[in-house]
Amino acid sequence: MSDVQVSGAGGRRRRSAGGGGRGRVRGGRRWLAGVFLLPALVLLGALVGYPIVFSVVRSLFDASGDGFVGLDNYGAMFSDEGIRTALRNNVIWVVVAPTVSTVLGLVFAVLTERIRWGTAFKLVVFMPMAISMLAAGIIFRLVYDQAPERGVANAVWVGVHDTFADPAPFPGAKPRPRAGLEASGGGSFTTGSAVRAGSPVLLPLVAVQPDDLRGARAAAAARPQPGKVTGTAWLDFTRGGGGRPKVIDGNEKALAGLRIEAVRGGRVVASATTTADGSFALPAGRADGARLRLPAANFAEAYRGVDWLGPALVTPAIIGSYVWMWAGFAMVLIAAGLAGVPRELLEAARVDGAGEWQVFRRITVPLLAPVLVVVLVTLMINVLKIFDLVYIIAPGSSIRSANVLALQLFQSSFGTDVDEGLGSAIAVFLLLLVLPVMYVNLRRLRKERRR
Repeated sequence: MSDVQVSGAGGRRRRSAGGGGRGRVRGGRRWLAGVFLLPALVLLGALVGYPIVFSVVRSLFDASGDGFVGLDNYGAMFSDEGIRTALRNNVIWVVVAPTVSTVLGLVFAVLTERIRWGTAFKLVVFMPMAISMLAAGIIFRLVYDQAPERGVANAVWVGVHDTFADPAPFPGAKPRPRAGLEASGGGSFTTGSAVRAGSPVLLPLVAVQPDDLRGARAAAAARPQPGKVTGTAWLDFTRGGGGRPKVIDGNEKALAGLRIEAVRGGRVVASATTTADGSFALPAGRADGARLRLPAANFAEAYRGVDWLGPALVTPAIIGSYVWMWAGFAMVLIAAGLAGVPRELLEAARVDGAGEWQVFRRITVPLLAPVLVVVLVTLMINVLKIFDLVYIIAPGSSIRSANVLALQLFQSSFGTDVDEGLGSAIAVFLLLLVLPVMYVNLRRLRKERRR
């Protein structure tokens, strides 16, 4: 019996020794792991930890770094109009850009499952991710160019506008000085005296663009017609000189398509359009004794589209370029999550009579909720750091309206009016904004590991 006990004790001792050996091995592995992690920890401390601590300390000093000001830099940050604009724009960015990118990614991911060339479509949508922010900014600076001949956005917009609205026949044209036509407000011109039947009216114009005269015929002097008020509108300019003012010379061009209105008592009583030779005719019963007016619509400048990079639209325009880049990223992640959704649930819902919208809203979206949260959180962190797109796309005239915190941090720290104390305060504030989003992301990762 004692042998058994001794043996048992010895066995216990042996097992204990064996356990201690395993503990020593485990401790050795922990020490070895620490050795391998040490370079990474040193780099992390040097590149992340030290700059954070330095920025916090530097934010408590003035621009020179010598005078301690406490929290004054933080107070100045919220009292400065430019920084308040940056903060407001950051809120717009955080709310709009991740949401729109995620929604588009979800729509693309769901729809590409139903089309034959879904893989090719995903490749095209994801392709902008291969472009750097710098290149994307240059591309969209050209896309949003105000000139329709260079900017794609305005070229499309102007094309659609001109489809439904007739352009002015002679934009920028105006009457020859001392030719009997006076400005009558709003860009229109009216004859100084009343017109009479039997006396042709001459309407000489200048400053007509050469492109507006392509295919124009030579002007012809209108002849008197019974019961009508007649006249001619033409370009009173002879190329090479030699022409006589307010006289239709042989080589001067007719202005066809010009609208002429007879006005009496402030009301339009008759109207006509000049023909190919520049002549027009109005019924004398209405036009005799009236004044002739050339409406402003004849001379309105050509529609130039929308000022995409103006102060009012610059932030939405830049957000559009961001969505173009990152919707593909959202689509790929959501498509990966969609591939793991059990098809039996979708088919069962359809068999039970659920429509496609109900299946999408009540089954697909709830099952994809973890993936959607990942995409949203990732894009929110990315958006809080947005800098290069705004810096490149926004022109100098709109840079203050498009300002964001990261750009303001750069300008305060390295711009013309350098204040490193204020710049460090902005950096710390930006870090505080990122921390809650990172905390949510870490909690989600821990829950995923527990599963």
